[in-house]
Amino acid sequence: MSKLPNITTSIFSVMSQLANQHGAINLSQGFPNFPEDERLLQISERIIRENIHQYTPMAGLPSLLEKIANQTLKQYNRKVNTTTELLITAGATQGVFTAINTFVNHGDEVLILDPSYDSYEPSVLVAGGKPVRVSLNDDYTPNFNRIESAISAKTKMIVINNPHNPTGRIWTEQDFESLETILEKHPQILILGDEVYEYITFSQPHISFNTRPKLVERTIIASSFGKSLHVTGWKVGYLIAPENLMFEMKKVHQFLVFSVNSFSQHVISEYLDVVDFSEVSKMYQRKRDLFQNLIKDSRFELMPCDGTYFQVVNYNQISNKNDVDFAKELIVNHGVASIPISVFYNDATDRHMLRFCFAKTDETLIAAAKKLCSI
Repeated sequence: MSKLPNITTSIFSVMSQLANQHGAINLSQGFPNFPEDERLLQISERIIRENIHQYTPMAGLPSLLEKIANQTLKQYNRKVNTTTELLITAGATQGVFTAINTFVNHGDEVLILDPSYDSYEPSVLVAGGKPVRVSLNDDYTPNFNRIESAISAKTKMIVINNPHNPTGRIWTEQDFESLETILEKHPQILILGDEVYEYITFSQPHISFNTRPKLVERTIIASSFGKSLHVTGWKVGYLIAPENLMFEMKKVHQFLVFSVNSFSQHVISEYLDVVDFSEVSKMYQRKRDLFQNLIKDSRFELMPCDGTYFQVVNYNQISNKNDVDFAKELIVNHGVASIPISVFYNDATDRHMLRFCFAKTDETLIAAAKKLCSI
């Protein structure tokens, strides 16, 4: 008997395979296609020959944990105990799975805000919990009336992805205050803050759960070096949580992966001495602005993009087809791959929106935009 009977081939695989078949420009999957930082490669080339290929400690390489603690203090003014409040994970997705499966028991409810990243619901289902999907507003901002109405005595956790994939929206100070007001009435609810795009924000600053005194003691924060350092295939992320929560998560992590790739941890630890995270935002803002300017005169309507490396567009002026069919047509007839937003909803809400990834070379974005503007 399957624990995930409704899970099929992911839309990301479907669109990438179709793009490969038709030689389309792939702006669907969320990974960069530009070269890694030369400094990262140089560190990698040197370290590969050193004696670093055996298990690291279960919670992570001590030097990397120390660098994360220093960065968290610098970025968010939060002092993190490297021994009791940090855990290196095999990507943020494994961190999310670990957090959910540590605290969610049979019958517990977990609020997921739609449109939502596709790993949350399966993690809840494997844990025996019940996903409760709550739609965001039409502009992809949180609807706190819906959130509060969805909370019950069985609610164990709420998953909040900020900056938000797939829409690129960022929570405001007022949003956090509204959440705090609601959760004051529900001290049993934990927060899982997926902040993997924390260093990819633009005019509106990212507000981290690390900076929220009213929430931080009940929050597990997932971060991703894969996203922040453009090495998605390395699958290295980390969790930050108060000691009482981290103690329990380490038990699950120990028997899920035990420890994470030693080579990647050593390289990232050294690379953090030279990388400037503020440059990451600047680089992606330049790419966002380039892509937006290239397609601003097309028939696609640009939605707000506050952060992440995703641009959502509306195609109402072009077609009445549903977004899945139109996304496939866009590949087959026009040579550009995207992701339809309806797949991120439990009820397949279709507002004729597509998601493009602009974490690509300028040449790729220029070529894709030329095709999009010809439609």
